[in-house]
Amino acid sequence: MFQQILVPVDGSDTALAAIGRAARLAQAFGSRVSAVYVIDPYPFAGVGTDIAFAQEQYLTAAANEATAALDAARTAAEAAGVALGTQVVEGHAIHRGIVDTAESLGADLIVIGSHGRKGLEKLVLGSVTQSVLADATVPVLVVRD
Repeated sequence: MFQQILVPVDGSDTALAAIGRAARLAQAFGSRVSAVYVIDPYPFAGVGTDIAFAQEQYLTAAANEATAALDAARTAAEAAGVALGTQVVEGHAIHRGIVDTAESLGADLIVIGSHGRKGLEKLVLGSVTQSVLADATVPVLVVRD
């Protein structure tokens, strides 16, 4: 039924729960599973030479976080008996990076974790999952931790 499943990861336990669910689906349907970590390359704006240095430090830290998150996802998938493809993409809007990756991979399902934020926390931090639900052209399975 599903040939290619995409799982966005961010290093959280919720993302690992989504990996576990995707692995079970992959075993049932013989699907391939890929994980994606989206880095926002421009999280802040500024002027002067200090901003270039800060940007470089940020990108280095973000790349390290991406590697750690994808390594954890790979370990979880392999423990469940599923091979996992991984990639890091850049995107100013995280949800667009996820949706665009799903389209480029030909994914026919996105399995995404949701932290379940509510109220002011949701207003301030936003909801990547909600934005993916709004923009995705393929089914989206939301996993709550």
